[in-house]
Amino acid sequence: MELSILITIILPLVGFLLLFLGGRSISNKLSGAIATLTVAASFVLSILIFTSIKSTGESIHIHLFDWIQFADFKIDFAFHIDQLNALWLLFVTGIGALIHWYSTSYMKGDDDYNKYFSYLNLFVFFMLVLVSGSNLLIMFIGWEGVGLCSYLLIGFWHKNQAFNDAAKKAFIMNRIGDLGFLIGAFILISLYNTIDFVELRQLTEHGTSLAALPLLGGATLALFVAAAGKSAQIPLYTWLPDAMAGPTPVSALIHAATMVTAGIFMITRLNFIFDLTPDVQNIIAVVGALTSLLAASIGLAQNDIKKVLAYSTVSQLGLMFLAIGLGAYEIAVFHVITHAFFKACLFLGSGSVIHAVGGEQDMRHMGGLKKYMGITYVTFLISSLAISGIPPFSGFFSKDEILMTAFHNNMVLYIIGSLASIMTAFYMFRLIYLTFFNQFRGTEEQKSHLHESPKSMTTPLIVLAILATVGGAISLPGSSWLNDFLAPAIVHNAAAHPHELGTTEYLLMAVAVVGALIGIGLAYNKYGKGKFVPGNDNQLSGIQKVLSNKFYIDEIYNVLIVSPINWLGSVFKTIFEPLIAGIVLSFGRFAHELSYQGKKAQNGNIGLYLFAFVFGICAIVYYLFIR
Repeated sequence: MELSILITIILPLVGFLLLFLGGRSISNKLSGAIATLTVAASFVLSILIFTSIKSTGESIHIHLFDWIQFADFKIDFAFHIDQLNALWLLFVTGIGALIHWYSTSYMKGDDDYNKYFSYLNLFVFFMLVLVSGSNLLIMFIGWEGVGLCSYLLIGFWHKNQAFNDAAKKAFIMNRIGDLGFLIGAFILISLYNTIDFVELRQLTEHGTSLAALPLLGGATLALFVAAAGKSAQIPLYTWLPDAMAGPTPVSALIHAATMVTAGIFMITRLNFIFDLTPDVQNIIAVVGALTSLLAASIGLAQNDIKKVLAYSTVSQLGLMFLAIGLGAYEIAVFHVITHAFFKACLFLGSGSVIHAVGGEQDMRHMGGLKKYMGITYVTFLISSLAISGIPPFSGFFSKDEILMTAFHNNMVLYIIGSLASIMTAFYMFRLIYLTFFNQFRGTEEQKSHLHESPKSMTTPLIVLAILATVGGAISLPGSSWLNDFLAPAIVHNAAAHPHELGTTEYLLMAVAVVGALIGIGLAYNKYGKGKFVPGNDNQLSGIQKVLSNKFYIDEIYNVLIVSPINWLGSVFKTIFEPLIAGIVLSFGRFAHELSYQGKKAQNGNIGLYLFAFVFGICAIVYYLFIR
């Protein structure tokens, strides 16, 4: 099994090397097959690994070599697979394989087809390293790797400067979180002299002194900052909507199903440490709830189909952090899984729509696509019902558990989460009515080319829609297979303290469903039955204008952060850089002048040389014998 794990991790890297080194000498068809088959093979092996972990209940540790060692501190280059890792391996490789398959058609005809698939394979490799590492340093390699691949893929169409700016924005904002990751790791080293996950858990189970708790709180807060950067939480969330500049399959893989869940994985991996700092957990819960509400409210007024889904992702990630902050790690993992199913389907569905309308992303120029794109419409509808929390689709079960946990712990957070959920149902069906219903509002040329996507694009949509339908079965209310499966990996697992299903719980379910139906009904009344189409951006006013402009957060960041840094950079460039350069060059000029005067004596006059020689000998004799 150890060999299977190593092959699972390495196969996408092999695909990357083949494609990157082969370059344009490999045909597009072959490069798509290599990239897809390597990830699909990793998925098959991940199933075997998952089955082994499930049957034995034992984790698997693979020590490759001693990596860093000084004094009594040691870091191994090793991988550790338990129940939590096994789940992530499954959906990273499974959804990754589907998105690779989808991309073979979506990216057809692109000039950098091979490069795209090489980057995609490299991303999957780093994501597998991130979730398989046995310590924080191995995780950090994967953490930085997926950040690099995200930068490469967001700015993949680099001839558009706006896309390059979006890639740089994502890269820089993630570096802020990475600093938090390093600070948290260093503090843990100072406290426990290790960053190995198994050793950290054993040490924390033996107890942590009260004097160390404030420092431990600093570590968990710093690690949360890292998670907020990678998983797009307030205030580091603004990069993710801009990241929609990349190809749509990239949005599905990186910004819906895998990379943005890295922060959730990291905190869940260290659940035994975060449990020791309840104040930081409260901060996580509040930030998660506020992020969910803020992003959902912005999503109400977006007209770019991918931007709506992007803010939806930020909102759903906020709900996951809300669950983590309340100590319900397994519920957060449950929502990660269901979200991966329906959000990947939604992004790929939006890609199918964009493909059909010739690259158009503004929903105001769509409409009536249901009769042209039946499969895309049905799969999109199923995933929208799932994210809205309508039973029996998967999102209902995971969102219901988050809201139920919030209700039992903090009523204010429950209300915020419920409002965000109602908004989710509204803006998702606003998207559906603007895109698939009523009359087509694009050009006649676009209308003449409307068609359903090829099978290589619709088949992944169907698979993901099925998973979005039945995925909730892994954690049914009152009887959760997922909680039981994750019990060894999570110290305070909900399986040990299950909520009894009573009148209150059933009432909460009913309230959640009614809230979702209200959101859907409002969207239908305005955009379905009412056939309302949003006006041009310059016609907006009041709250609509504020929401459309995303509360002007980016503009505020530009004024408070970007502009001062640019001003400071210009000051250094125009004043300090010339000053420093002048000082350095003055030493050079002094040496040059000194050498210039000295070389005048080297004029080839033998008499002068003899005079200097005799003068020097006389001076030495005087110094040694006469003075």
